[in-house]
Amino acid sequence: MPFRFPQRLCVLMLALSISRMALATSTASEPLPFAPGETLTYNVTWSVFPAGQVVASLKQLGSGSQDDYEIDTTARSSGFVSLLFNIDNAYHSVFDPRTLCSQKIFKTINEGRRHKQTQIVFDSARKVAILDEKDLSKPGHPVKKAENSIPACVEDIVTAFYYLRRMPMHIGEQIKIPVNDGSKTHEVLVDVQQRERVQTPIGSRYAFRVEPHALGDLYKKKGRMLIWFSDDQERLPLRIKAMMLVGTITGNLVSVKKQPREQSMLHP
Repeated sequence: MPFRFPQRLCVLMLALSISRMALATSTASEPLPFAPGETLTYNVTWSVFPAGQVVASLKQLGSGSQDDYEIDTTARSSGFVSLLFNIDNAYHSVFDPRTLCSQKIFKTINEGRRHKQTQIVFDSARKVAILDEKDLSKPGHPVKKAENSIPACVEDIVTAFYYLRRMPMHIGEQIKIPVNDGSKTHEVLVDVQQRERVQTPIGSRYAFRVEPHALGDLYKKKGRMLIWFSDDQERLPLRIKAMMLVGTITGNLVSVKKQPREQSMLHP
C-alpha cells in the first residue's frame, strides 16, 4: 500500500479564522501583522524523519497601497520521505489586503504519480468560485471546469492562514471562516485552546494554541491539527502539527526574513 503525503504538506501552512463583518467593524483600523517582503521557512518532520520544507513568501502586485498581495508557497519533500512519496508543490494565492478576501489561487501539484494544475477564481460579484483543472498525467483528457457558490468573501487554503494572523485570540473562544478549495465551501471552526510557551528554532515565545475543525471534510483526511501563533504583534505561526493515520507531521518555523517595503514592490 503506497504511502500518501497529501498536498497537505501545505496543510502545514494553514489555519483559519472569523467573519468579514467582524474584520470590518473591529480590526479594519489595525495594522496587518505581516507586510510584503516577509518570507517564512518551515522544516517539516514526519514522526522522527526529516520530511521536507515549506516556504511562504509575501509580495505586493504593484506599488499602490491598495494593490493586491500575493503569497508564493512551495512544499517539497526531501530525504527518506522523498523515496516513499515525492512532493513538489507550488501555490500562488492573491488576496485583497484591505479585506483579506481571496481573489484567486493557482496550484501546481506534483505528488507521486499525481500531477495537476488548478486555478480557482473567486468572483465576489457573482458569488461563485470558478474552477479550471488540468490533469497533467493525462494530457489527452479535457480540462475540468466547474462553478460553485461562495459567500461574497471567502478564503482559500493559503489566505486563511494569513487571515487568522490578523484576528484577536481569546482562550475559550471559537473563530469561524468560510474556506473554498474549488468545490463546496466549508465553514471551518477554530478553537482557541491555550496560551503556552513554545520553544522553536527562532527562540522561545508565548503562543496561542488553536485547533481547526472541519478539515476532514475540506481535505478528506482524518486526524487532528494544532497550530501555535505567537502572542505578539507578528502573530507568527511558530509550529503546526498534523496528527493523522500515517503518523504525525510537524512544521517548525526556522526562519523569518523581511525586506524593505521598497524592495518588495519591485516584483512585476
